[in-house]
Amino acid sequence: MRVAVIQMVSGEQTADNLQQAQALVKSAKEQGAQLAVLPENFLTYGQSAPDLESIRNTYLPALADLAASNSIALVAGTLPFREALGSKPYASSFVFNSLGEQLFRYDKIHLFDANVADATGSYRESDHFAKGSQLGLVDACDTRLGLSVCYDLRFPEYYRLLAQQGAKVVCVPSAFTEVTGAAHWEVLLRARAIENQCFILAANQGGVHPCGRSTWGHSMIVNPWGEVMSKLTSGPGCLVQDLDLASIDSLQVNMPVLSHRVF
Repeated sequence: MRVAVIQMVSGEQTADNLQQAQALVKSAKEQGAQLAVLPENFLTYGQSAPDLESIRNTYLPALADLAASNSIALVAGTLPFREALGSKPYASSFVFNSLGEQLFRYDKIHLFDANVADATGSYRESDHFAKGSQLGLVDACDTRLGLSVCYDLRFPEYYRLLAQQGAKVVCVPSAFTEVTGAAHWEVLLRARAIENQCFILAANQGGVHPCGRSTWGHSMIVNPWGEVMSKLTSGPGCLVQDLDLASIDSLQVNMPVLSHRVF
C-alpha cells in the first residue's frame, strides 16, 4: 500500500488553501499514492468565523471531486462541519474513496483546551466546536483505517480501542503548536505506533501562518516498530511511502501484545 502524508501552511483564504491541497494531492497521485492524508484545518486555518454553508455546499463537493479526479482515497484533514443551523460545528475529518464517494466522517473527540507558552497563550477549541463521540474506523484501500485528530494523540486509550477493532493504519491530521510539537509530537506518534502495532500517518501543519500562529510541522510516517520511515521538517510538501501491511501480522505473532493485555 502506497500512502501520502501532506503537510501544509494554511492561511486565512479558503480558496487558496484548497488550491494548495489540490496541487499536493495531485503530486501524491503522480508518485503512485493510493491514499493521501491532509492536515487539520487545512481549509480554514486561523479563520474566526468560517462560512459553514460554503464548506457544506462548495468545498465538500470539491474534495470529493479531488479524490475522484486523481483516483485516490483521501482523508481530508479536518474542516468545520455543522449538522444543523444554530449548532456548533464539529471538527470533522471526511474520508473519500478513489471514486469520490464519502465513506465516513470522524468528528474530533478530544478538544484542545490548554494554555501554551507561545504568542497565542490560551487555546479553547471547545468555545468554537462540538465534541464528537463516535470511534473513527473505516475500511478503505483494502485495509482498516483508524481516524484521529491532533489532541486525540494524548489519549492512548482511544488508540487502543482502534487497534482492538482491527486498525492497521491510523491517520493523525494535526495542527500541533510549535511549542508542544517540539516537546511531544514525535515521541507520542512513535509510542502510539509501538503500543498498538500499527502504522501512523501524521499530517501536520508546518510553519508560520498569517494569523500569527506557528505550527511544528515534522509530518511523518511511523511503522509498527516505532521507526520513523519518512519526515518533512517544515513548509508545504508531500511524503510518499510504501507500507508493508503483512509485517503487522508477523509482528503480532512474534510479540502478541494485544492478546497479553491484563487490564
